[in-house]
Amino acid sequence: MLKDETITVEKNGQTIELRRIAYWDGIKKKIYGFISNYFLLSPEKICDIYKYRWQIEMIFKRLKQNFLLKYFLGDNQNTLEIQICDGLTLQLLMIVVQKQVKNNRAYSNMISMVRLHLMSYIELFSFMENPTQKWDDLTNKPPDIQLNLF
Repeated sequence: MLKDETITVEKNGQTIELRRIAYWDGIKKKIYGFISNYFLLSPEKICDIYKYRWQIEMIFKRLKQNFLLKYFLGDNQNTLEIQICDGLTLQLLMIVVQKQVKNNRAYSNMISMVRLHLMSYIELFSFMENPTQKWDDLTNKPPDIQLNLF
């Protein structure tokens, strides 16, 4: 922690007290600055909250880019929650697949490949490792075998 100070900001004649925190990240070799209006937590806790908040932002960015959540299929809260949970579950499954595959593919490329072959039965891990192999080699297993992701 480099700095934890109280600052005042004035706008339209109103004065607001805020907390400015400067944090040094030794791993990334960067200084991060945070501004908060919450004075009860320790500065380390506020830095952790911002760190986790950024990870959540990145998850939703990935969801919007890869799973086309630009519009929702309903207008009530239950429908929205189901659609977001489905997207998060699919994202988690695809991250597991990406970690299992030996070939390092970009996440967006992997999603596009799965989207194109969603309705055809192929062995997913073989296809991801070598998508140029013969189609018969990818589809030679009977369709009643469930893939083991773990």
